[in-house]
This record gives sequence, structure tokens and C-alpha cells, in this order.
Amino acid sequence: MLGRPKFVLASGSPRRLSLLNQAGIEPDALRPADVDETPRRGELPRACANRLARAKADAALKSVQLDDELRGAFILSADTVVAVGRRILPKANLVDEAAQCLRLLSGRNHRVYTAICLVTPREAFRQRLVETRVRFKRLSEDDIQAYIGSGEWRGKAGGYAVQGIAGSFVVKMVGSYTNVVGLPLYETATLLGGEGFPIRFGWLNATTAV
Repeated sequence: MLGRPKFVLASGSPRRLSLLNQAGIEPDALRPADVDETPRRGELPRACANRLARAKADAALKSVQLDDELRGAFILSADTVVAVGRRILPKANLVDEAAQCLRLLSGRNHRVYTAICLVTPREAFRQRLVETRVRFKRLSEDDIQAYIGSGEWRGKAGGYAVQGIAGSFVVKMVGSYTNVVGLPLYETATLLGGEGFPIRFGWLNATTAV
């Protein structure tokens, strides 16, 4: 795109891309990072999210440095962690994992942390961590089995996607909704704008796409 710096999203998540598009930001490239997202032994949720966001940004930067078209781009990475107390819930890929997550979340408060990491064209790193508190209703076994049947939970932190059916499980939320989806828009736009990225560049014709 002409008229603004290049921008790379270090994620293959359709949700994060959709949220950026909602804010009028269109990445020039996607560079999903192949990073082991297993929490370290005894690692706290905040530390885990921060570490993984930085690791994804590092991996994307190495890729971008080898690309003449993208060298010097802004790079944004993110990692979302769902936790009950100090316990980090997995990104569920198996039915048993999803069911275990949902039973643990049922009728309880939990926290969703998303760490965002921005690499500037000068290769400086800027990080933010956003926390949202969420309370689920008490889930019946029918709720759990039917939700598992939907398949929406696959690959999602904590075994649910708040922007889908699981939105009806939420009794209360304190903090950023987009953080729970996977990318806190206010903090992301503020971080980008603060580092000189023209976040309003794509707003002019945005109404034609709505």
C-alpha cells in the first residue's frame, strides 16, 4: 500500500485479522510464527503471555528481515492466555481438553490475558498486557456436550470462543471484550499510534465496506 509504512501481523488467526480490519487496519502480510506455546513449569499466566508474544515477534522479525518488500515494517504479534487462578488452560485441540476446560470454567470467574508486542521500523520492541475478568454461568452437561458438538472450541485458549455460541455463557465481563476475542483493539491502536503508525489511514473509505 502506498502512503503508509508496511505493516505485518505475526499471526495466522482469522479473529485477530478480522479485529484489525474492524479498526480500519489492513496488514500488508501475515507472518504466523511457529512457536512452542507450552507454558513452562510453574510459569504464571501473565509471564507466559508476555514471553510468547515476544517470541512470536522475534520469529516474525527474522522472517521480515529476509524480505526486501517488508524490511522496516511494523510487526505486531499477540498471545492470549486463559487462566483460573494461576492455572493456565490449554488451547484445546482434543474433545477431552475442551470438556475439562468448560467444566473448570462453569460457574466460575476466570481471567483472559492478551500480550501484544510491537516491533517498530527501528526494531525496538514495545509490549502491553491486557487483562479481562470473565464469569461463566453454571454449565450443564448438556451445555458442555452440545458446545463440544459445535466445534467452535478447537484451537481456542480455554476451550471457547466468546464471539460465538459461548458468548451466551458469559454472565459478567470486566474489561476489554476484544481482548477476550484475541486482540485488545484500544491498546493495539494506542500502541501503534504512539509509535507513529498512521492508524487512521484506512478509515477514509471504510464505510463502503460496512
